[in-house]
Amino acid sequence: MAFSVAGAAVLIAVLGVLLPAGLPADRPLSPVAGVALVVALVAAGQLARLRFRLGRGFVSVSWGEAAFIIGFVVAPPGYLPAATLVGAFAAWALLSWWDSHRNLAEMTHLAASQSLGAAGATLVTTLVSGDAAVLSPRMSAALVAGALTYLLVTFGLATLTLTLHRDAPARQILVRASYAKVPMFVGNVAVGLGAVHALVGRPLWLLAFAPGLWLLQRTYRFHLRAEEERRMWEAFSAATATLPGGTEAEVVRAGLGAALEVFGARRVEIEVRDQDGERGYAQDGPGQDNAIAGLPGPAITRSMAVAGETVGELTVWLAEPTLPAPRDEAAISAFGDVLAGALHDAATRARVAELEEQSTRDLTQDRLTGLLNRTTLLAQGDRLLRSFDRRRSVALLLLDINDFREVNGTLGHRHGDELLREVADRLSELARDGELVARTGDDEFALLIPVVAGLTDSGARALSPLPMALRRARELVEHLIRPMEVSGVRLAVEVAVGVAATPAGRADLGELVRRASLALHQAKRQQVSVSVFDASQDAVTTDGLALLAELQDALATDDQIMLNLQPAVDLVTAAPTGVEALVRWKHPRRGQLSPNEFIPAVEHSAELHTAFTARVLDLALSAAGSWHAAGVDVPVSVNVSARSLLDPGFPAQVAEALRRHRAPASYLVLEITESVAVSEERIVDEVLAELRDHGIQLSLDDFGTGYSSLAIVTRAPVDEIKIDRSFVDHMIESTAAEAVVRGAVELGARLGVRVVAEGVETTEQRAALIALKCPTAQGYHFCKPMPADRIVGALTQLAEAALDNIRPLRADDAV
Repeated sequence: MAFSVAGAAVLIAVLGVLLPAGLPADRPLSPVAGVALVVALVAAGQLARLRFRLGRGFVSVSWGEAAFIIGFVVAPPGYLPAATLVGAFAAWALLSWWDSHRNLAEMTHLAASQSLGAAGATLVTTLVSGDAAVLSPRMSAALVAGALTYLLVTFGLATLTLTLHRDAPARQILVRASYAKVPMFVGNVAVGLGAVHALVGRPLWLLAFAPGLWLLQRTYRFHLRAEEERRMWEAFSAATATLPGGTEAEVVRAGLGAALEVFGARRVEIEVRDQDGERGYAQDGPGQDNAIAGLPGPAITRSMAVAGETVGELTVWLAEPTLPAPRDEAAISAFGDVLAGALHDAATRARVAELEEQSTRDLTQDRLTGLLNRTTLLAQGDRLLRSFDRRRSVALLLLDINDFREVNGTLGHRHGDELLREVADRLSELARDGELVARTGDDEFALLIPVVAGLTDSGARALSPLPMALRRARELVEHLIRPMEVSGVRLAVEVAVGVAATPAGRADLGELVRRASLALHQAKRQQVSVSVFDASQDAVTTDGLALLAELQDALATDDQIMLNLQPAVDLVTAAPTGVEALVRWKHPRRGQLSPNEFIPAVEHSAELHTAFTARVLDLALSAAGSWHAAGVDVPVSVNVSARSLLDPGFPAQVAEALRRHRAPASYLVLEITESVAVSEERIVDEVLAELRDHGIQLSLDDFGTGYSSLAIVTRAPVDEIKIDRSFVDHMIESTAAEAVVRGAVELGARLGVRVVAEGVETTEQRAALIALKCPTAQGYHFCKPMPADRIVGALTQLAEAALDNIRPLRADDAV
């Protein structure tokens, strides 16, 4: 379009110059002077132009109508298009040189548009005026008509240009152009007609035009700026009110469009900053044509923040400022504040939505592995079971990683988590359609198999689905034990799997999990990879649960937990050297129970273990007090469990028991096993050291059965070594057993600690031990374990008999 307008203007200007250049006699200037004046007036009118924004484009309001009216009177009509073209181009060239903003194509287009306006106005004025005199009413009417034609042509071309470039709708352009131009058009016509009358009648009156023109120019500028500011704030209000309360992308998209609309910008950039980094967005004004629009204008950048927290940055490239720079900057800052609030709200909504999604996901999924969690497995599994035919066989495989604590302890929890994710991935790979995979515990996983195909016999009778379930379990084991790389470390893990299978109508999923858990515990106890639930495990577990409740009842009474006491004696004289306390439970329903039948249950309950230990210590110290009162000065030995040595509060518990019974520490010997004493747990060393600091003696029980018997006596100094009865039983016929006993006796002598041989039952064993210079023994050969009410008499008898004892006792001489 630009080239068409320019071509048409040049053609008309050339044709106009070819017309006769004469002027009527009543014209005040010669043709040459008149043309020169027209060029000067057109240039001056354009230099004094005022601009207002229409959408993303600008429309100039100049003194063009006044210049035309004066030019039609002083210059040949045919020369007006050419003079207007030259004057306008010169003015725009000067403006472009001044602010380096307009390019050649744009200047040509603007000058050509005004030249066409002048051509149309000349034609209309000529047709209306005819041969009328300059100062006649007809000529005045013709000049007004020509000025109106000039306005319509120039604004028509501007409207068409802006519409084609999509800077603003045509209706908006016409309404706003009329509002801005009509007052100036009236002033232009008045100034033009006044100047004509002054030129023809009283030229000196032209001197009075200078201050009047200056006042009019100031009035027009104020009018346009006020209108522009009103328009901008209206657009600002409308744009900010429509910023959506949606996502960041929606807010940014709306913000870009609103900024382009409000500020008439050539380009808008928005940079969003948050904890996830920086993201940039940009949008150019629609229909930008550099051949017309020229280079971008000034850029204003403002930081966007909410409550001191930076949200991002807004940059607006203005096509050309129409307001003073501070007002543009203030408006852009205000827009940035509104946009920052919208972006902050969008980020908050996104975060809330993310948290809600995470919360929902956490309710159904395990956060670390992404698998179903235990609650969801139970819920979905129950729904599946209820939807199946009651006779359909289902199976649950419950899997646990062996020694997972060692992985965490060796590599760290972060690498342990990576191992769990790898296991989860492998389980997911093995799962088939319709099967559910879940993480049900720290290192425990479950696979629910909704359809287990059972084998059939020759009569097509369905057999147990367990073989197929076991096959799947072994597949899991084989797949999971393959080496994997965790944080650059190549390692392999071992797993245990518990299998439970049942028809869908016989159990809910919670019951199935319970059965599989029992099978898993059995697999770990038996140190096998796969174990299957059987009904007998139920009975054991039920008894175990009942046993815990019954133990609590037993501790609440005074007559169920009791001690059997067995003396240790000097091998030569049979004088008592100590007493071992052996705990028994006089069960009201099942009779007397040995420690092996109830101690495991005690070990699995922290509160029960503490109360039970306190009861045993009280019984042992009470018994020791009775024989010390009778004059027998020997200590009582109490077996200590692994759980006690892992309890930092155990030494204080022992000290409190001694205080309650007003007994010195020498009354008590605590027996520990090798496997506990050589534990790598640092807390064991600390507990043993604190016990020794209290003056309590330590005895190493079952010596010789552990894997580091020699190391223990240096790592945890003890006061007594008890040789396990398995060596005493075979020392007569086994040279190896005899060598172990000899080594233990010699080691005790060198270390200066007591040595006690356990399980002595015959005279031959006693004689052999005496020959090996073993000082002390314990066993049925000397005295069987007996209740506390008989122990004082037995100890007194042994002590008195020892004074006259000068020969070895025969087996039938045992007490």
